[in-house]
This record gives sequence, structure tokens and C-alpha cells, in this order.
Amino acid sequence: VQLQASGGGLVQAGGSLRLSCAASGRTFSSYVMGWFRQTSGKEREFVATISWSGTRRYYAESVKGRFAISRDNAKNTVYLQMNELKPEDTAVYFCAADDNGVAGSVSTTRDRYDYWGQGTQVTVSS
Repeated sequence: VQLQASGGGLVQAGGSLRLSCAASGRTFSSYVMGWFRQTSGKEREFVATISWSGTRRYYAESVKGRFAISRDNAKNTVYLQMNELKPEDTAVYFCAADDNGVAGSVSTTRDRYDYWGQGTQVTVSS
């Protein structure tokens, strides 16, 4: 599967952005999807994940209540709505797909994911 992330940009603190990740392939609805982020010199960190049907979602504590992950299986797309952005949210954001999950599962660790998008830069100014 190929993943194409988009929607990053420059925004002021307190603002919002919505990231999108379009996937190729016919079995998108059976992938657990996730978003990660990475800043220079740091490891890629988990942000959010969503189960096959979208009924289960899980977030990193640092974004809980501000970010929302969703998916549209008909469009082979997963989204990350980011609200109340802070300068510390500045990073390159990556979407990822786990094709070894089961119904209702989510994945929070990098090693669970099999496919990665190219990343999209999010910069939050203070």
C-alpha cells in the first residue's frame, strides 16, 4: 500500500489544521491506521490510532482533547483534525498502516506498522 499525507503548513498557536492521508490498495478498511510525528534529533512518537471501522480510537496524552483521528473507508483516507495547536506540536507528521491488526484493535507502537507515508510538515508559531 502507498500512503500520501497532506495538509501540513504554518499556523499560529491556537489555530487548527486537518491532515489527510490517502491510501492506495483495495483493503484499506482492514488496516489499522495511525499518525506519528517527529522533530529533528528525536524519535518518531505516537500521536493517534484508529481501528478498522473507526469505532475505536486512541491518543497520546499530549494531544488528547485537542486532536481527533477519523477515517473514510469509502475514500481510502484517514484524517487528523488538530485544534488548539501549540508550538510544541511542530513536527513532521507521518501516517502509517498496520495490516496485521484485527477488528477492533489499535496500534500505538511504531514497530506494529508496515507502511509509512512521506510525512507532512506542521509548524506552529507562538
